[in-house]
Amino acid sequence: MAAAGEGSPASLPQRLDQPGRPPRNGYGVYVYPNSFFRYEGEWKEGKKHGHGKLLFKDGSYYEGEFSDGEITGFGCRYWAWSGNTYSGHFVLGEPQGHGVMKYKAGGHYEGELSRGLRAGQGFLVDRDGQEYRGSFHDNKRHGRGQMLFKNGDKYEGDWVQDRRQGHGVLRCADGSTYEGQWHSDVFSGLGSLAHYSGVTYHGLWINGHPVEQASRIVILGPELLEVAQGAPFTLHVQLQQQHGDLAKGESGRVLRISAGIRYVQLPAYSEVSFFKVDEDHQETPMQTPFGFQCISYPVSTSTLRGLEPEAAKETAGADLPFLEEDQVDTPSGLAG
Repeated sequence: MAAAGEGSPASLPQRLDQPGRPPRNGYGVYVYPNSFFRYEGEWKEGKKHGHGKLLFKDGSYYEGEFSDGEITGFGCRYWAWSGNTYSGHFVLGEPQGHGVMKYKAGGHYEGELSRGLRAGQGFLVDRDGQEYRGSFHDNKRHGRGQMLFKNGDKYEGDWVQDRRQGHGVLRCADGSTYEGQWHSDVFSGLGSLAHYSGVTYHGLWINGHPVEQASRIVILGPELLEVAQGAPFTLHVQLQQQHGDLAKGESGRVLRISAGIRYVQLPAYSEVSFFKVDEDHQETPMQTPFGFQCISYPVSTSTLRGLEPEAAKETAGADLPFLEEDQVDTPSGLAG
């Protein structure tokens, strides 16, 4: 057996190739009987102890501290089958405590681990460059954490088993913001959405969709409204759901009002004229949803252009532009 200081390093492999026990104390090299493991390093009482390097036949290795024959302490581990590397603390052969894991597929993790799995507080960057900082359990995002998605969206709040669940705030790259309850990575429960368009909704959500979403804008009052050009007038507008119920949780809709003169094609010999225009001011008739054509009539300008009709009103109301699901996973898919 080799003792500390005996022989030269070049002679050790030849001597240790012979059948026998591993070195007792000091530095030595030992190839295990199955030929799968080879250890080079310090020994104490016949056990790996101190600094050393354990090589595996498949190309994997560990280099670092050993204690009483076990991989315990600070070291570096490389797995040939995955291409991943870990540098940090070990206990009984497993990454345990604080360390840095680099993944061959891309990305890295820095933080706490337990039995080789992410557990506790840490910072994870995946292969797409998405960043998560917060709590982990059993290798998954779990607890409180912040996520920056590749599309620029940011989420801060609760996680359960790698999904956004509980209370959280999503700030989208387009300026929209949602704050409220989540379940399985989608809006679910009570929450508020402030869309970048100016539309806001506060109320219940189910599977990412508002329960009381407005589907139409209704103008209340008489069908005929006399309006003098340039004079203020009032419209009573109501947001309604699909079946006519009032949509109470939504606000911020923009109502666009336009007016026009109904276009009537008169015979060429007729002496009747609703208005007269010269060739430079002729306008092309526009089709309306009411089954007839009209010529645009300004509502807010004082230029009369010789027209003296009563204005007709139109409204335009689109569905609320809520966010689609693949914009929050991402990690959609949250999208991200």
